[in-house]
Amino acid sequence: IHLATENERYLSELSDQAGCFKETQTVEFIFLLSEKWHLDESARYQAVELLERFMIKQVEQICKTSRENVRSGEQGQGGSWSSLKDQIYDTFVLRLVSCIQLASKLSVHYNIVNSDTALKFLQSLKYSYTKQELLESELAILKSLHFQINVSTPLAYVELLLEVLGHNGCLLPAKPVHQMCMQLLDFSYLRRDSIYDTLLKIAIENSTPSKLQVAKFLTVKEDFMLLAVGIISTSVFILNPGDWKQVVEHLNCITGITSQSISEFSYAVLKHVVGSTTP
Repeated sequence: IHLATENERYLSELSDQAGCFKETQTVEFIFLLSEKWHLDESARYQAVELLERFMIKQVEQICKTSRENVRSGEQGQGGSWSSLKDQIYDTFVLRLVSCIQLASKLSVHYNIVNSDTALKFLQSLKYSYTKQELLESELAILKSLHFQINVSTPLAYVELLLEVLGHNGCLLPAKPVHQMCMQLLDFSYLRRDSIYDTLLKIAIENSTPSKLQVAKFLTVKEDFMLLAVGIISTSVFILNPGDWKQVVEHLNCITGITSQSISEFSYAVLKHVVGSTTP
């Protein structure tokens, strides 16, 4: 109930820019760096979500500052926006590393990414940051997000729903299903745009969605509960197709998400896993 409420609140306050910083290259960068530093799965998802939330806040603040500068006549709009945009580009990798550091402190207390490790990596990319700048970067993220950084990730939704399924008597091979869910969740993050593009076209029964339909679909793309039930459903379909219908019915009862929506999500994921264009 707590996760469902949190998910609804997040969707109700969704920024129009949500998802802009979950591009494949960015997510892949975070996943690979988290793997290099031996972080667990929850840390890498948390890092993605932290970076997304922080960057949106930063962009919104920069746009606000730019507008205020124009109104006050301090600078021309072009010069102001150009310098502020450069500020985002110049610090992006630093912010990304800081988000991974913060995520590591939240989820892997015995394997925290310390300043020395982070600096060594940044130096390997020819950045010349100091420890002080690294600490200031973490603090900037914390302040921007009002220290609310322990955000729930889709992994938390997946794992809790698997527990509820087991508690309700829907007996599944726990370890294989969990492992498959992990692989599919990674896949869904890395192929996010193409999966949701397929899902949108299924939902509207049209291969050329309008701008308004794309905009309205944003809440679907950011719905962690839908993502979680879709990942579990797809995992069961791959491993135990005979149990799939029963699991979808259970997930429908638990979350209120329709069986059709769950099935459509599973189809969208499977289509890209298989890589086939046939129905």
